[in-house]
Amino acid sequence: MAEILVLIDHAEGEVKKVSFELLTLARSLGEAAAVWIGPGYEAAADKIAEYGPAKVYVAADSELTDYVVAPKVEVLQQLAAGAGAVLVAATGEGKEIAGRLAVRLDSGVLTDVVGVTPELVAKHSVFGGSVIAHAKVVKGTPVIAVRPNAIALEAAPGSPAVEQVSVALSDAAKAAKITDRVVQEKGERPDLTEASIVVSGGRGVGGAENFKVIEGLADTLGAAVGASRAATDAGWYPHQFQVGQTGKTVSPQLYVAAGISGAIQHRAGMQTSKTIVAINKDPEAPIFELVDFGVVGDLFQVVPQLTEEITKRK
Repeated sequence: MAEILVLIDHAEGEVKKVSFELLTLARSLGEAAAVWIGPGYEAAADKIAEYGPAKVYVAADSELTDYVVAPKVEVLQQLAAGAGAVLVAATGEGKEIAGRLAVRLDSGVLTDVVGVTPELVAKHSVFGGSVIAHAKVVKGTPVIAVRPNAIALEAAPGSPAVEQVSVALSDAAKAAKITDRVVQEKGERPDLTEASIVVSGGRGVGGAENFKVIEGLADTLGAAVGASRAATDAGWYPHQFQVGQTGKTVSPQLYVAAGISGAIQHRAGMQTSKTIVAINKDPEAPIFELVDFGVVGDLFQVVPQLTEEITKRK
């Protein structure tokens, strides 16, 4: 059974949820092998073991995280010989690593993947979601960048073998050094791209002050808050929460769209969500073509009632 390498995405000792999704996927494709780069593995070892890698490669040298992505590429390049595939998260950094690694391996790269078959055929949602495409790397070791929340988590506790890895970095890998890190303050809500539930508001919210209705529902569900481009362009909600083709791409288990018409730009960023619920007073809104459940009604009546009912059941 071929070894499927999974680059563990972590920061400040915290493993990103997408890494556990990648381990879940890797187990369906071959023998999952986690790759940890940088210090701090010991604190995360038990959590990683819950998702069943047969082996964990640990490159613990702190120098590997002192530079931009090139050192991670060189670690993966060293380990990729004979691997069946390399899986990374389809984040900004992950995609850069994937592209650089594919060049180093003289192989193909697939990005923004939402599913992979045991034959390593990848599924993509493209052209704003109007087309589902399938692709396969036919040369070298496939490098596959998978969207966060595209894979349902499935734990498989085990006791992986740990192998220490050392890499002599090239001069080229040291060309861009990180001189400072600024940690963005986090609120109590989950990160938008990692959340399993997202509640988004659009033009129908009508103003910045009305987003408290969206936030109220989100907090009741333990969800992240998103917004359409119309809402962020109007200054009603910060741009870092924009969901869409020019914003964040999300794929949660549940996506609630309130007051969002469903323009193709927005749909491109959320249509791979597992369950989609829309609340809109326009029965002809395009969003209803996409949803699993739709409510035709005024969001200022529906959302507070929904929030109240959920609160009662908690």
